[in-house]
Amino acid sequence: MNLPKDPVILLSFVNTKLRDEYHSLEELCEELGVEKDRLVGLLGEIDYEYDKTSNRFV
Repeated sequence: MNLPKDPVILLSFVNTKLRDEYHSLEELCEELGVEKDRLVGLLGEIDYEYDKTSNRFV
């Protein structure tokens, strides 16, 4: 899947998917065919990290 290139739009996209469709980051990555480390790295560049408890990037 082609992810949004803009990191802020990517953040919104991923958090919306996590909220509405997926119960974990692993599930989202598997379903979308995205490497978890790549996604975490991209969002880490704008100082966001995945919070497993709330199932979103904060």
